[in-house]
Amino acid sequence: MVKTFKSLLVLRVLVLTGTLVLLAFLIFIMDFMFVPLAVAFLGVYQVFALIRFTEKTNRDLSRFLLSIKYDDTSQAFTSQGLGSSFCELKDAFNEVMKKLQQTRSEKEIHARYLKTIIQHVGIGFLAYKTNGTVDFINNAAGKLLKVACLKDIHGMKAELPELVDTLLNLKHGDKKLVKLGNGESVGYLAISAHTFVLRDQEYILVSIQNIQEELEEKEMEAWQNLIRVLTHEIMNSITPITSMTSTLVDMLEKNENEERAEEKDVIDPEDLADMLDALRAVHRRSEGLMKFVGTYRNMTLIPTPKFDILPLRDLLKRVEKLMSNKLADAGISFKWSVSPETLELTADHDLMEQVMINILLNAVDAVTGRENPRITITAFLAEEGAIVITVEDNGVGIVEEALEKIFIPFFTTKKQGSGIGLSLSRQILRLHRATIRVRSTPNEKTTFTLRFG
Repeated sequence: MVKTFKSLLVLRVLVLTGTLVLLAFLIFIMDFMFVPLAVAFLGVYQVFALIRFTEKTNRDLSRFLLSIKYDDTSQAFTSQGLGSSFCELKDAFNEVMKKLQQTRSEKEIHARYLKTIIQHVGIGFLAYKTNGTVDFINNAAGKLLKVACLKDIHGMKAELPELVDTLLNLKHGDKKLVKLGNGESVGYLAISAHTFVLRDQEYILVSIQNIQEELEEKEMEAWQNLIRVLTHEIMNSITPITSMTSTLVDMLEKNENEERAEEKDVIDPEDLADMLDALRAVHRRSEGLMKFVGTYRNMTLIPTPKFDILPLRDLLKRVEKLMSNKLADAGISFKWSVSPETLELTADHDLMEQVMINILLNAVDAVTGRENPRITITAFLAEEGAIVITVEDNGVGIVEEALEKIFIPFFTTKKQGSGIGLSLSRQILRLHRATIRVRSTPNEKTTFTLRFG
């Protein structure tokens, strides 16, 4: 016969009742109190046993909740023949504990999986609290920083003071470039930061990459491009100068020989005219070479920006006024818009004006001679909070081969172009922590996009 909670409870109550009846009977029939007292103690014990029996479910429930609170999945619950309802309750407790064990196991497996991935990627990862206490560092970061174990950012202060100061002052979204070492051992670390809050504690997660090789490759590529352009421009000027001076030398040597033979001045008027033409050509090419060198020097003398609040409507109004005659002479339709109208930018007024004019001059050259030429400038606030300015034209466009080169100093696709306008504009925008990009479809449209922030 299967015992149930109800039958056991009734049995205990009946036994307790019998005990109490027996106690009353003994009190009335016996003169001495030893036996009644013993029966009374038995009755008290049965009362406490009954209370403990009825509270067993509460104790199991309390044990179940505490095991969840302290993440203890080793607890097991049995019904001990108390009936079907208690079996269902204990089975539910056990199922929940089993599910918690499974979830905990999956969580640990997932954590080990992610940790294994992070430990084996080539990019360094470092997570630490705002006070500098390190929570996690992967193998790549350890190798880059040359530390086997790092408990606190301040522990690198003696060897890497610049890096420590940078890490302790990072904000969400910051990107920094830090130089490491000196002398023969020099490296550059690109650091990107992301902050997050976990259990009311703020953490900073940074990715660290050694970009020394990439910088050297880009530097070498930049030097090669610059040398190629300089060589081309200088050779274009030096070659005719060399040729003409050689001709002049030949003419003068010939005249000198004839003078000695005839003992008189024999410079022919036609030869004299040729000499003058050659000297004038040399002079023009020399001036062109000096102008080129002066332009190159200007590329390295960009003034430090004087940042101020710049309403974009005011900027575009000034640019429109400065370009109005050139736009009208070419019959170009020019429109601009700012959304919202109060949109402002922290920038140098004069330098930003120069950037816009440089881009507009390129757009004017692109649309000149086209049917229904038009240029449109749009300034707006992007969803991520960045300020964006686009300059779009329906000109001849830029071929794909030239798109990657138009920002190289002195590279130009125009016959009379200097090739410094766009390069200078990009340098100015970099000083404003802004970027410039271009997209073009030949014979359809070209769009320059300036992004701030």
